[in-house]
Amino acid sequence: MGGVKSSLASKFAFCPPKPPSYGLAVDESTGRLTMSGVPSRENVDILKLCTKRGNEIVAMYMRNPAATLTLLYSHGNAADLGQMYELLSELSVHLPVNLLTYDYSGYGKSTGKPSEHNTYADVEAAYRCLEEIYGVKEEDVILYGQSLGSGPTIDLAVRLSRLRAVVLHSAILSGLRVLYPVKRTYWFDIFKNIDKIPLVKCPVLVIHGTADDVVDFSHGKQLWELCKEKYEPLWIKGGNHCDLELYPQFIRHLKKFISAMEKSAHLINCSGPVADLSGNPQNSTDCIEKSRQSIDQREKSMPSTDQIEKRRPSIDHREKSRTSIDKSEKSRTSTDKREKSRTSTDKREKSRTSTDKRERTRTSTDKKEKSRTSTDKREKLRTSIDKREKPRKSMDGREKACAGTDQPEKARKSIDRLGGMMRSVGLCNIGCFKHNVSGG
Repeated sequence: MGGVKSSLASKFAFCPPKPPSYGLAVDESTGRLTMSGVPSRENVDILKLCTKRGNEIVAMYMRNPAATLTLLYSHGNAADLGQMYELLSELSVHLPVNLLTYDYSGYGKSTGKPSEHNTYADVEAAYRCLEEIYGVKEEDVILYGQSLGSGPTIDLAVRLSRLRAVVLHSAILSGLRVLYPVKRTYWFDIFKNIDKIPLVKCPVLVIHGTADDVVDFSHGKQLWELCKEKYEPLWIKGGNHCDLELYPQFIRHLKKFISAMEKSAHLINCSGPVADLSGNPQNSTDCIEKSRQSIDQREKSMPSTDQIEKRRPSIDHREKSRTSIDKSEKSRTSTDKREKSRTSTDKREKSRTSTDKRERTRTSTDKKEKSRTSTDKREKLRTSIDKREKPRKSMDGREKACAGTDQPEKARKSIDRLGGMMRSVGLCNIGCFKHNVSGG
């Protein structure tokens, strides 16, 4: 299975320039290894490094006296150190950084055959060179991977615990995804960056061209989305796969990133030996977590202006709450006053109601008294009429006795006078009066 995978990878992934663009020679006066076909510079060292897989790779180290960080550069496919020499020399000067780059097994003058696992051994050998020959600390290293070089770059980044940062330039999600937009990772796929990038815990800068016709722009976007610690990406509008360095924003943004990493607080103090690069990459993450926890504790113990500013809004919030409480108390007081005024008004209304009731009672009482008075008056008038009737009856009796029955006209005249008198008084009915008189 491993042989099939290596064969597939070598067929569609690796295209070393044939023939190599440079040659190697030894300077007899100095004994130094030199590279033919490129300008010779005092600050450039040409090296041969042995890998754990038994290959001998060519490396190139560029020194910059003004640099504090070192870039470990893994170049793209179909290129070698002779073709990359001038570009990398310019990067070292303008960023400014020390820079180490290398040719993969089977590229340039490096021995062996190109394969995924050989590239992992190649980048590891280059990193060992920085530590052992140039004394570079891990926390001062930035890994840079272009296109195919993103594979060994991310693999090494996962296995290092105190790395400063990573740059991914036109990077790939995986080898197979460059050819086909598959949704899952297959066993025969190579450079499975999509699965490894979430394990990288240092800052990651992603650079990609929107018009890339070799590695689609979606590769860069998805890698950036999967990063755990993202840095502001650079999407170069109209940029293709091999021309991003020609855009002014490329060097400008990259320089800004390097400057930010120089000033960053990611100075991780981790005790113990360097992690075994050939071991499980997840074992190296414990060291990062411990160092980050110690940094977090320092940050918490130190009083910051942010905390002071946070306290001030809380004090302002308290003052606002007190003001709102005072306002609510005032509103309650005014409400109480309104309730009291309403109560007093209700009392007034009740008193008015009771007064009206009393007035009504008095009026009814007065009416009753008036009716009683009129009744009494009627009774008195009836009594006086009865008293008058009695003497009239006696007079009628006398007249009957004296005059006899032959004087009816005089009696009728007397009755008419009395009826007229009763009409003027208006106390009783004439008919009733006649009845009483005739009945008497």
